[in-house]
Amino acid sequence: MESKELSRNGCDEKRKGGIKTMPFIFANEISEKLAVVGLAANMVSYLTQQLHLPAAQAAATVTNFGGTASLTPLLGAFLADAYVGRFYTIAAASFIYLIGMSSLTASAVLPWLRPPPCPAAGGPCVSASSWQMTVLYASLLLAALGAGGIRPCVVAFGAEQFPEKERKKTWSFFNWYYFCMGTTMVVAVTAVVYVQDNVGWGWGLGIPTVAMGISLVSFAAGFPIYRMMPPAGSPFTRLAQVAVAAVKKRKLPAQADPGLLYQNDELDAPISLAGKLVHTNGLSFLDKAAIISEEDGISSSGGAAASAPDLWRLSTVHRVEELKSLIRMAPIWAAGVLVITASSQLNTFFLQQARAMDRRLSPSSSFLVPPGSMAVFYLIPMLSTIALYDRLFVPLARRLTGLDRGISFLLRMGIGFCLYALGTLLAGFIEIHRRHTTSVGGPGVSVFWLVPQYAMFGVAEAFTSIGHLEFFYDQSPESMRSTAAALFWMSISAGSYTNSLLVTAVHRLSSGGRGAGTGWLPDDLNRGRLEYFYWVIAGLQVVNLVYYVWCARRYIYKPLKMEEREAAVETMTKV
Repeated sequence: MESKELSRNGCDEKRKGGIKTMPFIFANEISEKLAVVGLAANMVSYLTQQLHLPAAQAAATVTNFGGTASLTPLLGAFLADAYVGRFYTIAAASFIYLIGMSSLTASAVLPWLRPPPCPAAGGPCVSASSWQMTVLYASLLLAALGAGGIRPCVVAFGAEQFPEKERKKTWSFFNWYYFCMGTTMVVAVTAVVYVQDNVGWGWGLGIPTVAMGISLVSFAAGFPIYRMMPPAGSPFTRLAQVAVAAVKKRKLPAQADPGLLYQNDELDAPISLAGKLVHTNGLSFLDKAAIISEEDGISSSGGAAASAPDLWRLSTVHRVEELKSLIRMAPIWAAGVLVITASSQLNTFFLQQARAMDRRLSPSSSFLVPPGSMAVFYLIPMLSTIALYDRLFVPLARRLTGLDRGISFLLRMGIGFCLYALGTLLAGFIEIHRRHTTSVGGPGVSVFWLVPQYAMFGVAEAFTSIGHLEFFYDQSPESMRSTAAALFWMSISAGSYTNSLLVTAVHRLSSGGRGAGTGWLPDDLNRGRLEYFYWVIAGLQVVNLVYYVWCARRYIYKPLKMEEREAAVETMTKV
């Protein structure tokens, strides 16, 4: 009877996961993106027109919110990998997100939570008071915390629904995850932004709030069919143990034979279900953490029968290689930071440019394109690139390279980096044309002149961000994949904050401290030199590209010894 029960449980586990879980998982991601993009794409408009903030302060607020929402995934990933698991982290974060969006909707609906409208007869507008801004920031903080639990876990949770033997489906998942996310963003920057500009911010924020509530219920409904890996303990503790052990044994001579370094399959089993990391020659100082000394009290070099060591004195090769893998990833991670300074312009100065242009569909049309909806010309090229890449380019490249993903993620990222530099350079020239052809008080040049720069950014995003996600997922230690996804969002966070500092510095230096109406980035772009700011960013992108190529050529891929461990995987994934 017991064997039949175990057999039935094993069959149940095999039936879990796979493509049937995707609607439940994607529903959660769709709602999160509908909320955050519907807000971020038009937040500059809300801050300047409803809260009456200066353009530079509004741009800084947008990038700071984006930076915070991209920093909190580190906390969510830590909880998921170490203690709670990805399912419960996503569910709890979705609930927090729902509270934040509900509070934000209330602040847009209730008149006493925002300043009075600007005087109809002209005159200065009253900016939001400190307590009104406090309500706004509290709502945004809750939304950022919710995003911190969803963003790093949804990617890893979705990918783990496919076992290692279905590797091709995993790489396709990343493309279609981003495609699904991009489609939602199209809806957000068109339908949601239109509602915000023409119906009201209460409805414009209320719609994604309701969607967030529905997604929480939908995600929870998929619980019986999810394939769930249990948390494997704090990854940061393991990394600290390796570092401390290496420092303690720093005076020991290096081990000439890597085969004598400490191995313990039983100890590493929960964190190496897909295969163990093998020894590499770089960063040899850390190898000292795996040297067996007399004080360790270990009589054998490994195996299931080996006694448990004090992990603050002795680490296994697998654990040492986990830390090595993360250290090797750091330079590639850093290269992604400056790219975000370029993409951050989509929700800040691209939006300001659109607002300063003729937004009519045609000279005889009375319909005005909402500035936030211009992002559709970024999203459609991005989605088209993803679809063509997955369906046409990858199968062809796979025949030539033998790689499941077609080309390496490092090459994919490099192509995106190059396109971002060219797109930012192009944006500067288009800004010159816009300013020179805009008549004072007239409609000026058509907003559709911005389409080329939006489109180039969209194609660049399809290469850069998906390549970045693939890189972090594939090269991170298996037990740290939520943490690795958080590193992706941390690069966005760091890039957003860098952009905010760059905007502040450029505005201060170019204006000489004379106020918001002067310098390269004044409230009235027709009096500024926005193209100079774009070219500063383009120059940084070129320098960053050179640095990235140097790092990519020297990168050492994670060495993994694949093992047949289906029984172990089934045991570890049982609910």
